[in-house]
Amino acid sequence: MKIAVIGAGIVGLASAHALADEGHDVVVIDREGPAAGTSRGNAGMIAHTDIEPVASPKMLRQVPRFLMDPLGPLTIRKEYLLQILPWLTRLILASRPGEIEKSITALTAIQSLAMPSWDRLSRQLGIDQMIHRRGCLYLFDDKALMQKLKPHFALQEQAGIAVHMLDAAEVRQMEPGLTDRFVGAAFFPDSAHVSDPRAITLALYEAARARGIDHLHAEITSIETEPTLTLHAKGREAIKVDAVVIAAGAWSKHLAATVGDRIPLDTERGYNITFPGATRYLNRPVSFQGHGFVSSPLDIGLRIGGAVELGGLQLPPNHERTKAMYQKAGRFFRELPAFEDGTIWMGFRPSIPDSLPVIGYSTKSRRVIHAFGHGHYGLTQSAATGRLVADLIAERTPAIDLTRFSPQRF
Repeated sequence: MKIAVIGAGIVGLASAHALADEGHDVVVIDREGPAAGTSRGNAGMIAHTDIEPVASPKMLRQVPRFLMDPLGPLTIRKEYLLQILPWLTRLILASRPGEIEKSITALTAIQSLAMPSWDRLSRQLGIDQMIHRRGCLYLFDDKALMQKLKPHFALQEQAGIAVHMLDAAEVRQMEPGLTDRFVGAAFFPDSAHVSDPRAITLALYEAARARGIDHLHAEITSIETEPTLTLHAKGREAIKVDAVVIAAGAWSKHLAATVGDRIPLDTERGYNITFPGATRYLNRPVSFQGHGFVSSPLDIGLRIGGAVELGGLQLPPNHERTKAMYQKAGRFFRELPAFEDGTIWMGFRPSIPDSLPVIGYSTKSRRVIHAFGHGHYGLTQSAATGRLVADLIAERTPAIDLTRFSPQRF
């Protein structure tokens, strides 16, 4: 079967490998090239231990405080407020207790596939050395917040996730490059991170080319399902295939609409700064709880990033947010390189209000598979998504129940 995968990010490439494993003739189509989008600059964490959706009462309670600070962990660009209101309404609806419970069940299921799927894919392609298994720390400088989140950690333990609570002395021993502001931490020993998200995405791309997976540089504008499955591209002839996977991240919404699915996809714009060569500051990724950002010790250097800005795809970046994160990080690290020595970046997390990706058949045709909207967990869930896509193409029962991931759930 000839299958086109639209999107050369981490989800698209993982899907291409899973389909090639089953003998399909696969072509990856992208308007820019491999690792050009969010797969290039994320924090690099395989965060399969996270099982609570962004849409939650805990998050909503913090929104007024966050919005008071235009450079804080969460902001809405005033130019985008009217456009994002329907998405925000769905976010609030997804935060109802009954919906939260269903989302946690679904998120726990796909997260349980994440690490085994990455282990399988990385060993198969000979890139397992690009995955570091040193765990991660959720750091607290506020005892009250640490106490408040204990039920969350208990929920993770009930799901079989190892969580060790550490005191201040243990935090200092594990991460001597941090200041003494922290009163404790939650340590997740089974968490992992990659050497560099761009490098591992490119490694998947090079491995794909080596095994005969084609790559086409083109912008697909629409998908026609009848009488034959046809992809229409800007400035080139139409492309006929037997099946197609839409894995174009934040740019998937329009393509989904051409095959009958109105998906409430928007973006959470994330900012970061990376200091090349700065590899002595951390031993493992850390998340600064209550402050909305993380830091990762990538092989290429220290990355500080996070925050959520709701501003769509067109507005220019506001790197005052990056500076604000850097200044806050300066209170938590014993020393940091100068801001001017870092490389700044902004990317688009493709986000669905209920924090669950869209994985399933399109309304118009079972030959069109949706695989996008992973939000903060694109890297984490990519290898697992690839296996689920292969299941759907083969018309076999997927490894997990995909009801909550259905494109028609909206």
